[in-house]
Amino acid sequence: AIVAIFGVLACASHAVASKDDKRIRGNARATPRASGSDAKCVKITVAGPAGMGGDIIAQLSPHDAPNTVANFLSYVEKKYYQGTIFHRVIKGFMVQGGGFTQSFYQNDATEKPGQSPPIKNEAGQLNTRGTLSMARTNDPDSATSQFFINTVDNKSLDKSPNGAGYAVFGKVLKGMDVVDAIESTQTTTMGSFADVPQAPIYMKDVDVTPCP
Repeated sequence: AIVAIFGVLACASHAVASKDDKRIRGNARATPRASGSDAKCVKITVAGPAGMGGDIIAQLSPHDAPNTVANFLSYVEKKYYQGTIFHRVIKGFMVQGGGFTQSFYQNDATEKPGQSPPIKNEAGQLNTRGTLSMARTNDPDSATSQFFINTVDNKSLDKSPNGAGYAVFGKVLKGMDVVDAIESTQTTTMGSFADVPQAPIYMKDVDVTPCP
């Protein structure tokens, strides 16, 4: 199961958008920005090698993906993400984390205990640059804690008549420079795991915060 979860995006990681892209994206929508009392944001505090780190502020989308947002916030509230690493980083694609701890670098490829049951896929919004989306296996309804941040517009990950898509549940408002720094880090292969940062980049904490 660990290999499958780590490779949640393997089938689509470098997929080429179809020539019929405009047609098959008809089921996906751009993520609107809420305001006032509807706005809910989180701060992801990142740390890593010298010179790496900072805050990522992201607004969540409870109207578009209510169960996905509730699931994410449940992990935030119980401090599950504290100490989890960005274990999969692919330039020109995305950065993924939220499941493994730094023990991963000591050949312990087991996910952090305390995961909730998988949730139903709520894909529907576009996987554009800066959006947060749920990682999963080939089973559309297998997402638990892991998520990724798109660093480019990933049309191949959108819901379409040909695929279930990946559920977008938020968008970065501030801190894309931090995301880009993570994306630019040097990666290596560790055992059967590819695209692993050479040095741990981890979430010091994830907290609910006022939206900017």
